[in-house]
Amino acid sequence: MIESFFGSMQLELLDRQMWATRQELANVIFEWIEAWYNPRRRHSELGSQSPIDYEQHHTPA
Repeated sequence: MIESFFGSMQLELLDRQMWATRQELANVIFEWIEAWYNPRRRHSELGSQSPIDYEQHHTPA
């Protein structure tokens, strides 16, 4: 599973450009994980829904 995570990060983020500083890279990685990877990617355990979609469909109004 972790290999899939790092593979996705490599293809979708790290291979696309160079960053001027380590801090800039750290900020970009944090943003990618927290803004896209964790909340938006689809999970097989959630019926191929993203966590956001799953919560919207399974949280009482």
